[in-house]
Amino acid sequence: MVATLDDTKRSAIAIKLAELKALQQLIIENEEQLIKQVSDQEIADRLRNFLEDDRKNLGVLETVIGQYGIQAEPEKTITEMIKKVRELQQGSKLSLYDKVFQHELLKHQQVMTGLTVHKAAQKVGADVMLAIGPLNTINFENRAHQEQLKGVLEILGVRELTGQDADQGIWARVQDAMAAVSGVFGSAVTQTTDKKDMNIQDVIRLDHGKVNTLFTELLASNDPQKIQEFFGQIYKDLSAHAEAEEQVVYPRVRPFYGQNDTQELYDEQAEMKKMLEQIKGLNPSNMEQFKGKIKQLMDAVGDHIRQEESSMFAAIRNNLSSEQSEQLATEFKAAKTEIQKKSGVVGAK
Repeated sequence: MVATLDDTKRSAIAIKLAELKALQQLIIENEEQLIKQVSDQEIADRLRNFLEDDRKNLGVLETVIGQYGIQAEPEKTITEMIKKVRELQQGSKLSLYDKVFQHELLKHQQVMTGLTVHKAAQKVGADVMLAIGPLNTINFENRAHQEQLKGVLEILGVRELTGQDADQGIWARVQDAMAAVSGVFGSAVTQTTDKKDMNIQDVIRLDHGKVNTLFTELLASNDPQKIQEFFGQIYKDLSAHAEAEEQVVYPRVRPFYGQNDTQELYDEQAEMKKMLEQIKGLNPSNMEQFKGKIKQLMDAVGDHIRQEESSMFAAIRNNLSSEQSEQLATEFKAAKTEIQKKSGVVGAK
């Protein structure tokens, strides 16, 4: 059994990522419910914008978890909390103000958890930082949502207490604060608001970037244990990536990419798998031999990456619509998630 980087710290981060996903799903449910209950058209429109962002960001979170490579379950305390909040939000005990207030707290929890995961990743490894990088987009968008929700709360609260409308100058203050947050941090991952998810090129490119980082970390290390761990993560990531591509991507591109070119991709990955198995049997203490084989693997993977990112990506752009390439990304991520689950899911506590 090949060693991996699934140590305690990495498993703890995986659990937090699972909690972020569960909370994101709850946030989406809340917004769907709140939109139905709000009579103010401007507030309803803002909630619809949140909902569009949050549905998109759920896809980004799923991408991050797939990139991270460890499937986990939220802690039991979080699942119990989500159940209670769901019951309150869907029930009639809370006023509209109270429901929006609870929603703003959830947004705050998402922001703080996301920022904490980002800071923790800095202490674990460069490959982890690369994998969770897209999380920053979600953090910043949730922060912008928070600023708008504060304005919504003031308006709803004044109406609930006095029956009169609040000073609409509140919106100007909120807009300024939101612009300050969102203007500083770009959204390179989620891109435009009409983009529901990353496309297949985005997702495959993230996988390529992560494995290249792992190769760099391995070759820079002189600790046999760390070298073995880095190889374990390379083995795991490349295996899942290859299997998902062979299940979902290659059959889809074959009609327009061509039989010969597509078969070449299959053959390259078959050779890569052989090399992975050969290296798995080597002792990393024999560093010269081990790193020599890693460099051969890195060269083979590099050639494969160049073919995919040049000619295959061009074929996808020329033959699939944006919606089709995003759907292919969704299917690829789902396949990779199932493959990763076979390697073991970190359980709830």
